[in-house]
Amino acid sequence: MIYSILMVFTMLFNQPTVYDYSFKTLDGKKVSLSEFKGKQILIVNTASKCGFTKQYKELQELSDKYGKDLVVIGFPSDNFKGQEFDSNEEIAAFCEENYGVKFLLSEKVDVTGEKMIPLFKYLTTAKNPDFTGAINWNFEKFLIGKDGKLAHRYRSKVTPLDESIVKELK
Repeated sequence: MIYSILMVFTMLFNQPTVYDYSFKTLDGKKVSLSEFKGKQILIVNTASKCGFTKQYKELQELSDKYGKDLVVIGFPSDNFKGQEFDSNEEIAAFCEENYGVKFLLSEKVDVTGEKMIPLFKYLTTAKNPDFTGAINWNFEKFLIGKDGKLAHRYRSKVTPLDESIVKELK
């Protein structure tokens, strides 16, 4: 009986957060999202050859303007019509040369399907006031609160500097 009560208590109060996940950067460095406790995090699935690729510019602007309290992280993916380069080196060079990207970029990952990385399994199922479910396209955005939980989710057409995102940055 006591064991059952402890299990329920643990399940209720130890809900997963993004702090339970890590990723590798384009250059292979392992980063734990717990390093960003107390900051908001904007996670975006990106692609270099997409109609939304120009959003890299606004993502960098967000990072520059709110970088003290906001961490922007791009997760390059080739899940939607082969719109990402084959190698991490090509992705890094493209983002730097064309958009001056300085914010964190993960190695190329899967954000949907059978090989979806655990972080995106969490992000697509975590409770939030907007919606859950599969990612529909490149440049969907996940705003993580300072508590490590998913605060808001935005579809691709919502640009990084859209008022719906900016008003949430504290």
